Amino acid sequence: MPNQDPVPPLIETGEATAMLPMGGSIKPITVIGNAAIRATFDDVCLQQARNARSAPGVSELVLNPDAHRGYGAPIGCVLVSPSHIYPGPVGVDIKCSMSLLQLALPAEAIAGRRERRALIDAILERVPTGAGRGQRNAPKSRPVDTELGRRVVVEGASRSVCEALGIPPHWAERCEDAFHLGHDDTVDALGSRLDLLLAGDYFPRFADKMTQLGSYGGGNHFGECEVVHVAEGEQEISEVFGLRDGHVAFLSHCGSRGFGHNLAMDQFKTLQHKFDAWDIPLPGNDRQLVYAPLGTPEANNYLDDMALGANFATVNHLLINALVLEAFQEVLPGIEGNLVYFISHNIARREVLNSQPQWVHRKGATRAYPAGHFALRETPFASTGHPILLPGDPQSGSAVMVAEAGAERSCFSVNHGAGRVLGRKQAFRTLDQAAVDRSFDERDILSNCRTYPRDEAPDVYKDFEQVLSSVKQAGLAREVARLEARFVIKDASKADD
Repeated sequence: MPNQDPVPPLIETGEATAMLPMGGSIKPITVIGNAAIRATFDDVCLQQARNARSAPGVSELVLNPDAHRGYGAPIGCVLVSPSHIYPGPVGVDIKCSMSLLQLALPAEAIAGRRERRALIDAILERVPTGAGRGQRNAPKSRPVDTELGRRVVVEGASRSVCEALGIPPHWAERCEDAFHLGHDDTVDALGSRLDLLLAGDYFPRFADKMTQLGSYGGGNHFGECEVVHVAEGEQEISEVFGLRDGHVAFLSHCGSRGFGHNLAMDQFKTLQHKFDAWDIPLPGNDRQLVYAPLGTPEANNYLDDMALGANFATVNHLLINALVLEAFQEVLPGIEGNLVYFISHNIARREVLNSQPQWVHRKGATRAYPAGHFALRETPFASTGHPILLPGDPQSGSAVMVAEAGAERSCFSVNHGAGRVLGRKQAFRTLDQAAVDRSFDERDILSNCRTYPRDEAPDVYKDFEQVLSSVKQAGLAREVARLEARFVIKDASKADD
């Protein structure tokens, strides 16, 4: 059983910051959140944070405003280690991410329900939704055979992969990471790892997994048509980002689908067997907090598998955006669109913190580099900081932010969204379906679902304004634009049952 020791109270250190003591010489956990947000952290979430912070090789842990109980470590945390890799603080959906497509289309063009229904239909003809669905469920999708699928997971968004899939190659410049390399910083390591997995019959349905490229999954994954509202005084930075005030944009949330999930779950099982065989104590007695010291075969295998899954996720997002643009052009001929940014919130990245190379694990957390950060040199965002894409809920809206210098205190990270306050079963028990559907109708927000999924209704999430206020008050980031939902695409299979 995971550790259930009493959790000490949070100690406030500022208007929207606190620390969670660890005792002894262990550095306390940094907590981001005002009083209202801190009240949303239950004891399980806080104990998971303490278990993760006390794990071998962990040098820092940050709890973000959207934090809630997760897999080993809380969803909404940042774990830093110079010496160990941890699958739990990456999660089972490797490189779950956000992307934003800006369209040269004024908001008035989609004011009517008829136009929005046509767009929903055109998108669903190209981009399937649901856990087990792929290209065969969308007649206008891009077919991906085994050979192209292999190139996708090994190369990521290379020019040749983008051209093969009809993705504008320059969109790769608008990615946090357009591709991932193997544990030794080579593509060859990924090719060798994939060969080993396929030879061992680990992926007997590899071809089927590749047919999920260009699709949304289930759960909290979505596509959302937005109207962009640029914040006062942020016009200059919004132009660098490529945002257009009063125009339509499209926000997407998804990850590495079944391919990444299989890789992640196999890594958990493999490492758990190692811990059992070698009788290694688990941090907090939690089987989901297995780890591997860097340089070991176990760590190398995990890093290679994570990179394979991350490359799938990258191309999945770029392909979805290319298909969404194609759908808009079918309904409204002649419009143009460009990628604003693509950024992950479930990944481990090698970064420099405190002048030392570290592995920064972001589980439900988003990278936040401000203007002038050395890692942004030679990118379009060197002088501004990169876009941060934060989904709230369709009724509260979502936000595009940019990091401030204070983001250093949170390991250059912010939250990945609003964060849940109701579990899925609890949502089904307590929320009224008619009231949920009525709330969308009253706000003129359309959906592809006959009934909106109750476990994804706005009331299951934290107060987005309090979440954003916490980020701003802590000096981590500021708001560049707010996104107003006009229609939402979700997994309709469960909602319609």
